[in-house]
Amino acid sequence: MKVLMFGWEFPPKIYGGLAVASYGITKGMVEGQPDAEITFCLPKPTGEEEKFLKIINMSQVPVCWRDVQYDNIKNRIIGHTAEDYYRFRDHIYADFNYMGVDDLGCLQFAGGYPGNLHEEINNFSIIAGVVARTEQFDIIHAHDWLTYPAGVHAKMVSGKPLCIHVHATDFDRSRGKVNPTVYSIEKNGMDHADCIMCVSELTRRTVINEYHQDPRKCFAIHNAVYPLPQEYLDIPRKEDCKEKVVTFLGRITMQKGPEYFVEAADLVLKRTKNVRFCFAGSGDMYEAMVDLVARKGIADRFHFPGFQRGKQVYECYKYSDVFVMPSVSEPFGIAPLEAMQCGTPCIISKQSGCGEILDKVIKVDYWDIHAMADAIYSLCTNEGLFRYLQEEGLKEVNEITWVKVGHRIRKLYDQCLAGGFFQ
Repeated sequence: MKVLMFGWEFPPKIYGGLAVASYGITKGMVEGQPDAEITFCLPKPTGEEEKFLKIINMSQVPVCWRDVQYDNIKNRIIGHTAEDYYRFRDHIYADFNYMGVDDLGCLQFAGGYPGNLHEEINNFSIIAGVVARTEQFDIIHAHDWLTYPAGVHAKMVSGKPLCIHVHATDFDRSRGKVNPTVYSIEKNGMDHADCIMCVSELTRRTVINEYHQDPRKCFAIHNAVYPLPQEYLDIPRKEDCKEKVVTFLGRITMQKGPEYFVEAADLVLKRTKNVRFCFAGSGDMYEAMVDLVARKGIADRFHFPGFQRGKQVYECYKYSDVFVMPSVSEPFGIAPLEAMQCGTPCIISKQSGCGEILDKVIKVDYWDIHAMADAIYSLCTNEGLFRYLQEEGLKEVNEITWVKVGHRIRKLYDQCLAGGFFQ
């Protein structure tokens, strides 16, 4: 099975859960299926990605090159030979300079989420057509809305089935205040998809109800975690410390409900002063949360270490007694699974997709700050409850593997190639 995948993030460059999920899905498929061959297209890879799959650097794919007739603006046929290419090069640049084409005829990407993101998404989709004409593959798989246009273009060029992976929707990111441009990109991708994989049943319902998709082609494919590498296993847990540590780790944005974490913390600190709160991450609500903590007079109990990466993330989990994810709308949420791997009990919102597969956690409504505060206080003061969720949570999360996820995705691929889901 040869898969052409389009993604926007991949380790070691991690901006959020999308990179982690993209890695897990691809690694799980390759490990569990000897015949799986994945070509993964990225706007601007680092060159340090693992070699278990083929990475295509979309910043190095020329939009005009020898042996190709390229007609863009003035209907000139150029580039029949290398000699012709260089002879016409100055004319090529005059036409393509505004698109950011470099000396080799390649469109350049900033990587990540720059101010001209929509332009980069469009350019990515242009290059996807070039890749689809040159690579050999059986099926297309596009991760998240940024790559849906690329997936659609590749399908149009190749005629191969398109699977899209919905890691989040704009309804999640915006608390319902949807950006019409983003919604249009998302819906167009879904309309053209032969199969829609959603990271939870919660997301699947959003896709069906808000994007008006046929339920027969929509499937919940929950995320998973990889076993911790030895260097992370060797990180010591904080033990027998007089003060408890309660952690929020993630993007500090309205989707993640950071203000509810502060409100619950304030209630806990009215009952005990023996708790410290770690607010790890960055985002557009960072300054607002610092101000809110200060206004409530609890700044001496809060720590803001900023964005965490790599080993720092797992040090943060292991130094914590409680992990809290109070998301307003969380399509899945890998962070609680990672925390459970580190032996840290978790409190998650009922509005989180991971709650569909996790039982050994405490679940509360994101807005119920009193229930959240009670759960935090209980885990900080009840040693029996803490140990139960620590031990049973670890057992539960160890059964949630990417290899199993890869097998579920393979079954959907096979059904797509056998004629689809409407027979």
